Amino acid sequence: MNKNLPADFTISAVGPADFENWVELALELWPPEDDSDREDMRKTMTKILNAENQTGWLVRNTAGDAISFMNLSLRRDYVPEATQSPVAFVEGIYVRAPYRHQRVGTALIQWAEQWAQQQGCVELASDALIENQDSYQFHTKIGFEEVERVVCFIKSLE
Repeated sequence: MNKNLPADFTISAVGPADFENWVELALELWPPEDDSDREDMRKTMTKILNAENQTGWLVRNTAGDAISFMNLSLRRDYVPEATQSPVAFVEGIYVRAPYRHQRVGTALIQWAEQWAQQQGCVELASDALIENQDSYQFHTKIGFEEVERVVCFIKSLE
């Protein structure tokens, strides 16, 4: 049990029975543009559920409603400013609006820290889109330090 999670919430690893709730929350965080995006999300979440180096976590309230999720991975590729590999990486974290500012996100990050240490990691990394100020404020408030900003480009060759 996480000492910083309010008593009326529980964190548990995502299992097959949680899949639909987990996908629903992911679609709230990353809204689909069309039905193919919805199907792509289901495929992505299925891969995470079955992966050895990734895991998903759900937070439920006392009524059993899924109100938050977090996806974690062990990255062995480049992670800016990481000092060793693998690096525990927060691939996604989301708390439904009515449950924000109740320490749910903070408790999930503390859960991620514990998980990372159990995996032998010495760092926890994450990212956010530059324009996502809510995510930026959340990350800096709970102790993450900004290490890099990137603007990506593409040019069609057709």
